Amino acid sequence: MNKQASQVDTGPQLQPGEERRRGQRVIICIAVTLEMMKAGKKVTVRAVTASVNDHGAMLVCSKNFPMDAELELINDRTEQRQSCRVTRAPVENQQGYLIPVEFSTPSPGFWHISFPPPGWKAVEN
Repeated sequence: MNKQASQVDTGPQLQPGEERRRGQRVIICIAVTLEMMKAGKKVTVRAVTASVNDHGAMLVCSKNFPMDAELELINDRTEQRQSCRVTRAPVENQQGYLIPVEFSTPSPGFWHISFPPPGWKAVEN
């Protein structure tokens, strides 16, 4: 058996640093409001998105939320609401905290934007 015949095509390979994602991400700034209950009171915090997809978003917020915190995310433009949770510990940066959130159920259309088709990649210059 020759070397070529023994190799199986497993499809596109991930480059170092690439992550597997469930859906396309779009880098976009959308104003959102976060609501959560703390000590029996509703806490409301303003934030913006850094990126979004049908499964959640990366938020930029002045407040820190712990991992697994349950939040209600409100799209300020449409006033739609979606339950979500913080998936990893937030990272502090110059703008505040980067907070990754995942919707309790996938919500295609929540952001009211068009996503690139699956497998789409930007052309590198």
